[in-house]
Amino acid sequence: MTRNQKTRDTPPAGPSIVADYRLQPGVPDEMIDAHGNVRPGWAQLMSAFDKLGPTELAARFERADQYLRDAGVFYRKYDGAEGKERDWPLAHVPLLIDEADWSRISAGLIQRAELLETVIADVYGDNTLVQQGLLPPELVARNGEFLRPLVGVKPASNHHLHFCAFELGRGPDGAWWVLGDRAQAPSGAGFALENRVATTRALSDIYADMNVHRLAGFFRGFRDTLFAGAERDGGPVGILTPGQLNETYFEHAYIARYLGLMLLEGDDLIVEDGKVMVRTVAGLKPVSALWRRVDASFVDPLELRYDSRIGTPGMVEALRNGSISMINALGTGFLETRALAAFVPRLAQKLLGEDLLLPEIATWWCGQPREQQHVLDNFDDMLIGPAFATTLPFDDLRGTALGSTIPPEQKAMLIERIRAGGADYVGQEPVQLSTAPVYVDGKLQPRPITLRVYAARTAQGWTIMPGGFARVGSTNDASAISMQRGGQAADVWVLSSKPVERVSLLPQDGQKLVRNAPGSLPSRAADNLIWLGRYAERCEAQVRILRAYNARLAELSKADLPILTHCADFLETIDVDASEAMPQGLLASIDSAVHSAGQIRDRFSPDGWLALNDLQKTAQRFATRIKPGDDATRAMTVLLRKLAGFSGLVHENMYRFAGWRFLELGRRLERAIQTARIVSHLTDKDAPDGSLEMLLEIGDSVMSHRRRYSVTAGTQSATDLLVLDPLNPRSVQFQVTELRTQIEMLPGGIDDGIMSPVAKAALQIETDLRIAVAADMTPKRLDKLAADTGMLAGLVAAAYFV
Repeated sequence: MTRNQKTRDTPPAGPSIVADYRLQPGVPDEMIDAHGNVRPGWAQLMSAFDKLGPTELAARFERADQYLRDAGVFYRKYDGAEGKERDWPLAHVPLLIDEADWSRISAGLIQRAELLETVIADVYGDNTLVQQGLLPPELVARNGEFLRPLVGVKPASNHHLHFCAFELGRGPDGAWWVLGDRAQAPSGAGFALENRVATTRALSDIYADMNVHRLAGFFRGFRDTLFAGAERDGGPVGILTPGQLNETYFEHAYIARYLGLMLLEGDDLIVEDGKVMVRTVAGLKPVSALWRRVDASFVDPLELRYDSRIGTPGMVEALRNGSISMINALGTGFLETRALAAFVPRLAQKLLGEDLLLPEIATWWCGQPREQQHVLDNFDDMLIGPAFATTLPFDDLRGTALGSTIPPEQKAMLIERIRAGGADYVGQEPVQLSTAPVYVDGKLQPRPITLRVYAARTAQGWTIMPGGFARVGSTNDASAISMQRGGQAADVWVLSSKPVERVSLLPQDGQKLVRNAPGSLPSRAADNLIWLGRYAERCEAQVRILRAYNARLAELSKADLPILTHCADFLETIDVDASEAMPQGLLASIDSAVHSAGQIRDRFSPDGWLALNDLQKTAQRFATRIKPGDDATRAMTVLLRKLAGFSGLVHENMYRFAGWRFLELGRRLERAIQTARIVSHLTDKDAPDGSLEMLLEIGDSVMSHRRRYSVTAGTQSATDLLVLDPLNPRSVQFQVTELRTQIEMLPGGIDDGIMSPVAKAALQIETDLRIAVAADMTPKRLDKLAADTGMLAGLVAAAYFV
């Protein structure tokens, strides 16, 4: 019997999971209809849950959570000024929508996307909507998202909008209402993909039986459109991200990796001769399109926000020249203006000649006398919010609030402000959101939901993602839907009455195989890769020394013995306190490695990321539990195995192109420097008894030393093995040879037979080592070798990162 058959055929073990589901009075529910019956698609899902039983269902949901943790899916929750990475809050029960209902949603959103394109094109073009009185001049002129430098700038693609999102809610009448438009830099599409992967990991058998529309076709169509434009314009496509501290950075990296796009920050770009270029290790390379995930005003500090540190000077000029396509065009944030909702129904009638297929939430802009009075007369029964900005201009009131819930003093202040000139405020009709089931402590409970749906422009026109993600409240309070306030995200299953096509981003049968070039490596990514390699090796060197130190401390029981104080002195030079069982210096090195890897999530394998995070969590756990001596020795052995696992994953699985070479450069540089320094310290004339044994142990060369040298020649045999032996993978000579090889294979390493300065420097160090003998390698010369090797890092940076 297959697993799927077992799920379908096993009868429920007890009462149905729906039995204790209690609806909120007067609130429509997605699962239960007005007559108290479970809707058809939901009935199939609930029946499958019943057959699994509570124990298996809880285990399935835990499997989804474990996948998200393993994949490193997170969002940044802001607690004050700084944000913290939090696990992605998955609501395990998907939201089900039938195909007929989805067809109505899709038609309404395609109509809306066309309307918004017409509106934004006019606002930055002929401005006829204001001239004809369809839009108040003040609504445009006072809007912080109206960017005057973009007036008259025609997009290179001939379209302002390419990728939009829409917030929907189902009202008491059963119809879906538009709660808001997202045209600035809509987020969440990548999280929708991860929601789908996690949910289907847990419910794969159920998912396979329910004819759920796939998401891959939506992304494939959009990707193919982007790549077709890039092929025409002669440059790659990038995702423009604010960087690692953005709350949705994980999604930026995930989408870049999923679609094969470059992940770029403002500093990665430069505008030369009116063209946008990427700083790469092979020099400046053109880019043809940028999928913008940065708010428009921050994109160009030269013409927009002068205080932006994440933009690229000259970007607006490049847009004027038509040399770059921006997705979406700068200035489209204007469409997110809450006050604009008051005019959208009329704009649809005038511009499209038809009513909106999806109704707009009723909105009154207080910049008009009659509307202002209507809001004041019905203040307690309305949602009061900002017309333009995202926050109201007084303390302790953010977003929107129901008038009756605003504290009396603030209410009086707000009413006075609206009377004095209410253009900054709107009133909106409260919408009673529908509820959907959420799994809480083994039971289903109804929670309010909103639906975020995505639209993408393709060569065939607008297409709607068959799903998206639902935001689910943490309580019955609809204001707690935001994930910053504790809400969750659920997958959305659009159900078909017949089997659906299985689509993916992989090439289809019969398509011609095209092997693309690996692509150019941005200089910032290369810099982070080289530092990731260095930090990983630095961690290993520290762990090996600490293990040797603590093993002897456990054996000798006295920290003031010469061999231990001599070792502790060296650890102090690398900011590691030997008296700590888990030194802060080691934890800092591990954190630095994780930070560097976090900067290049789009180029880093999920397995590698998981291994690195596991190392970090293990070290942090040890920090609160272990003591110096035996405990610390065992802990360092565990960390060493995890470091070896990480290095093995990277070495065996990473594609051998420029990115791997820079990671390898970092590893070899740091190992050479650390080995030369520790050999210098432990072969010094003042080194106490036992130093050579400790040195060979730290260098992982005890067995090699026994086999290689029949007669121990004191410090010379250890120095020969760990510094000059070209066959020892831990020797300095071995590292320098690898450095020279990789440097020569970098762009410009050897050009027309002429070596670059950094290649020459590496060759010089290698040659000096090849002709040296062990007796030459005094501590002074070893210290110089470490310094010369370190200078290679500066030469690499000057050649490829500046």
